[in-house]
Amino acid sequence: MGRRNGLTARDDHAHPPVTFASGEVYAMPAITQKLLDDADFDVEQWLATQIETEFNRQEGIAFLSGNGTNKPRGLLTYVTGGASTGVHPGGDLTVVNSGNATALGANTSAAIDTLVGFAYGLPAPYRQNASWLMNSQTAAAIAKFKDANGNLIYQQSLIVGQPATLLGRPIEFDEGMPDIGAGNLSIAFGDFKAGYVINDRMGSRVLRDPYTAKPYVLFYTTKRVGGGVLDPNAIRLLKISA
Repeated sequence: MGRRNGLTARDDHAHPPVTFASGEVYAMPAITQKLLDDADFDVEQWLATQIETEFNRQEGIAFLSGNGTNKPRGLLTYVTGGASTGVHPGGDLTVVNSGNATALGANTSAAIDTLVGFAYGLPAPYRQNASWLMNSQTAAAIAKFKDANGNLIYQQSLIVGQPATLLGRPIEFDEGMPDIGAGNLSIAFGDFKAGYVINDRMGSRVLRDPYTAKPYVLFYTTKRVGGGVLDPNAIRLLKISA
């Protein structure tokens, strides 16, 4: 998903400007001044790391399912009946049904055909930079699939830092994506840099307050971030049929 600094952007299809409102996430941990003075490690740095980890987790959830109220609009909400349906002037994301609830739960020719058709249904300009998005459980099921010649369609990378691939395209993992199950949007495929934009506003900001709750020092930490679909043609979703 692409990160940008602005709040408005245009997609490549000349629609009216799309606005991405930002929300705010915050934390206010407290540490005694004595601990700050006496600890044999950098407590403030450790605290900053813990807060940043939690902020990233909350952002990840919002980038998938946020409803746009003081948070980003999540990727999975840009579907008919979702919180962001009709928000983008270019329409909602394309949703493809898997065929049946177990089509991706077992190694069958139907399951492989579903994935092939789903991937090649994405317009060619977007396929050049396309990747898959799913959680680990979904990947674990698909990793067992073999074509008619006995070849795995999922290839685990043997090079550190290089992603695994499915049908030749890289896989990104997000545990916030739903498991394979009837009615779930379990897999996304597309050019996420072109299709979804993330607006970071100033990064994390910390207000150190040693006065309000003595002997504790309060670290009021905030971060503003927005997000939403920029080009709905660049990403499509696979829904497990009921």
